[in-house]
Amino acid sequence: MNNISKERTALKLTQETLAADLGWRQSRLSNYEVGVRKPGLVDCRRIVEALNRAGASCTLDSVFPPSTGKHSTASAQKDSD
Repeated sequence: MNNISKERTALKLTQETLAADLGWRQSRLSNYEVGVRKPGLVDCRRIVEALNRAGASCTLDSVFPPSTGKHSTASAQKDSD
């Protein structure tokens, strides 16, 4: 999951406003926020840059936290032993 909505609402921005800043339709941003679609790395960076231009102080990892897989590095190594 991502934190686009959390950051956007903290700035009191509508989806329409943020989407317009990105040159997108509101529906595209909405799909990213609810997880119907996943943005690529370039679009993730554009979203973070737009949020920061609007006054946020966020990073790629804070908006798009790395997902934790089933295996951590330690358990993956243990499985390969």
